[in-house]
Amino acid sequence: MQGIDVSHYQGRIDWPLLPGQGVDFAYIKATEGGDYRDDRFAANWQGAGQAGIARGAYHFFTLCRSGADQAANFIATVPLDAAMLSPVVDLEAGGNCAGRPSRAAFLAEVTTFIQRVEARFGKPVTLYLTREFDTDYAVSANIPRRLWLRRLILEPGWGARPWSIWQASSFRRLRGVPGRVDWNVARP
Repeated sequence: MQGIDVSHYQGRIDWPLLPGQGVDFAYIKATEGGDYRDDRFAANWQGAGQAGIARGAYHFFTLCRSGADQAANFIATVPLDAAMLSPVVDLEAGGNCAGRPSRAAFLAEVTTFIQRVEARFGKPVTLYLTREFDTDYAVSANIPRRLWLRRLILEPGWGARPWSIWQASSFRRLRGVPGRVDWNVARP
């Protein structure tokens, strides 16, 4: 299966054009930190659903807010939907807070986030990771969840276990999506 991940950065998306271009699924940014909500989330969620594209929501985890605050933000934003894909927590250093907590402190906060989100949605959280972040915090070795690994063009050969989703491109172009979009491959 192949798909995209999107946020407000893509602007208005013409969702009905995407299934014919090989888009089987879409992950849509819902939230970031304890109070940010992506202003295109609701429109993208509805558009993907109406186009018949399997959809899931993701949260960009910041290092400067508690896991409880961030889970509350995600839970308040994403509707309950039995058909939705596994929720995703996006873990990367780029664009994150300047302060870096210890590994133990981070793992405790992200575990709180995961537990609360899984309790709400009844599905295991998938971990989106960059290699740099996994090296710093050993997430894949310490949290036994499915991995969504980012490595452009070449298949990722890192992480404590094989990837379930691979972000292979950040420069795909599709009719109906202004500009570039991330392209992902999911194992069956």
